[in-house]
Amino acid sequence: MPQMKVLLADDHPIVLMGVREIIERDPRFKVVGEAMSSSELIDKISLLKPDVIITDYNMPGDDQYGDGTRLVEYLRRHFPEPKVLILTVITNAQVLTWLYELGISGVISKSAGLEQILVALDAFYRQGHYQQDQPQGALSEDADDLSQRLSQLTVKEFEVLRLFSTGVSVSDVAHSLNRSIKTISTLKISAMRKLNVDNDQALLILCVKANLFA
Repeated sequence: MPQMKVLLADDHPIVLMGVREIIERDPRFKVVGEAMSSSELIDKISLLKPDVIITDYNMPGDDQYGDGTRLVEYLRRHFPEPKVLILTVITNAQVLTWLYELGISGVISKSAGLEQILVALDAFYRQGHYQQDQPQGALSEDADDLSQRLSQLTVKEFEVLRLFSTGVSVSDVAHSLNRSIKTISTLKISAMRKLNVDNDQALLILCVKANLFA
């Protein structure tokens, strides 16, 4: 079997360097390109025709294709052939379920270590698919409480908070998601109620504390 061509996307050069180093340990895989924005990623998919795309979930600053759910939807709609691995610290069950329903091939947790990328690529090469294990390990009482509250968020609420936590305004979030300001405000208020926070500062502190959107 020929080498599998892999295209990487992350807005952090150090992450790109680390992922490339891991992948190139195995001669069955070749990193054919790197991208640091969604637009660059889309351009290089068309040019390089990779077998596997490994992309960060959170790559802010790209108005054309966005990131998060908006980017994944675009990738699956316009590039159905390559397998897609998502790099993220997100653990929200509804978001992860939604990603798999869209047709991604796996989620690699940054907190669990990037070595799992090579496990996934090996599975693609030998079996054609990657079967992920469910996360294991006990949570502290505080973490468990936060996890329970986060699990109540819908995919749309989660995406609104993810963008809001980067420091942009509600109007900017509305523009990014192509929704009205009223809709975004309603989703944000609903999410805050579920998370039991009553102001923007408390919401941002919670997002940072939980390291939700790296």
